[in-house]
Amino acid sequence: MISEANLLVSWRARPRGFVALMGLYESNYLRLARLAGDLSRLAASLRSTVAGDCELALDVVERSPYTTVADLTYLFADDTAAAGVPERLPDLRLRIYHDARLVEAGWSGPARVAERELHHRWVRNMMLNKWLEYCLDRGHRFTTPAPASGA
Repeated sequence: MISEANLLVSWRARPRGFVALMGLYESNYLRLARLAGDLSRLAASLRSTVAGDCELALDVVERSPYTTVADLTYLFADDTAAAGVPERLPDLRLRIYHDARLVEAGWSGPARVAERELHHRWVRNMMLNKWLEYCLDRGHRFTTPAPASGA
């Protein structure tokens, strides 16, 4: 059985190479699974609300037999939201690899210089790892699908 206790991931860690990055992706998978359950069977849209924190949203964008792509974000709905549409921050795109049990964080944007890509992936995924830990500590859990829009 895989246990996160066996994974050496620290916010103090620096990108050491591909193997360390894969360990971080594995930790992301385990934390997201604690938050959302069976990642291969995610509902199209999930929400988690806890007192004193923003609403957490997980929306599936794409599915294939071995991967799922989903957006994970906080929804900030306040007086400053444009036209009643909540602001989404951080707006991370997650690629979930079911067969390898890995989760990689990314976002859209211009291509990066190849020699810096490992650093950028490390930073994004360390941020995801710490954010997932924070959400779990706050009590977030995805248990029911979000209501259909327009309902």
